[in-house]
Amino acid sequence: MRRIPAGKFHRYANWHLKDYFVHFGLTLKDLIIGNVLGFFGFIAGLVTAFSRLVSKSKRPNVIFLKGGYVCLPVGLVAKLFHIPYIIHESDTVAGLANRLLMKKAKKVAFGMPIPEEWQETHPNYVWTGIPVGAQFKPVSETKQTSLKKAFSFSPDKPLVVITGGSQGSENLNEATRAILPELLKFTSVGLVAGRKHYENMIDLKKYENWDKASLESDFRIWEFNTTMDELMGAADVVVSRAGATTIAELAALKKATILVPFARLPGGHQSKNAERLEKVGAVSVVNDLKMVEKPEILLDEIHHLIRSPKLRSEMAEKFHEEARADAAKRLAEIILEEAQVGRA
Repeated sequence: MRRIPAGKFHRYANWHLKDYFVHFGLTLKDLIIGNVLGFFGFIAGLVTAFSRLVSKSKRPNVIFLKGGYVCLPVGLVAKLFHIPYIIHESDTVAGLANRLLMKKAKKVAFGMPIPEEWQETHPNYVWTGIPVGAQFKPVSETKQTSLKKAFSFSPDKPLVVITGGSQGSENLNEATRAILPELLKFTSVGLVAGRKHYENMIDLKKYENWDKASLESDFRIWEFNTTMDELMGAADVVVSRAGATTIAELAALKKATILVPFARLPGGHQSKNAERLEKVGAVSVVNDLKMVEKPEILLDEIHHLIRSPKLRSEMAEKFHEEARADAAKRLAEIILEEAQVGRA
């Protein structure tokens, strides 16, 4: 494995300058230096990619690009040398780096379904889905009960799992803090607070009561859980951000899901992911900024789903239709097919 540098720029949709400082705790100096370093990182990536690919004898038959801005230097150099490349775009809409590279790509594989009209206007676009681990698959009611017990929750109560991903979501955490007493009146709650925010949520441990190895309350909090497939598999409702990979995992698990997209990402990717799924009845969506102002919005949506088993089942079925169990196989086939063409 050989590394190639890349540079990231601070870009968030609809943010004013002050938002960078409030959200990230940056100073103006941090922001300027960060973006300057990002620019030089990008230039270093171009130089390194050029040096690796300039020799015809060392050029690959095909290049697979996955990962947004980190792929841009390699993709641009591949375009320069006419090396065929394939892009995988996880989200409903492409990010800036992929938009700059898509026109010359041999194939653009999307993680989300693509509009039918694209089939004629963009024949190199294909919906492959997003590869997820084989452990992400629907669980039976018996297995779900077993998983609840394994996490020390009551098998007789519904379970809501709230997660902002490995780093966590401050907004989701704070909304949970605000509504937790009411939530615990009708459901068990598991909160994955995230590595970045766990220390700020440690006071919620007061709701997590243990008698030796037995959980005596209906609440548990984790910094991060290494068996998210099992934890989400145990849930009756999952509340999550709307990242593409998380969506793919939840769709594969066939879970009733409330998505709270982070609206200020570049291009509004999470919001667009969630909006498309909401239109087909596959998920419920809660507006992030409105939830911050009024956490009861999230409480009401969770309550609505918990007391509506039929609706949960219908949503989960529609969500599962979005899953592509063969995503990894299809991507591998596309890459190998293009590699054979490049070798010919």
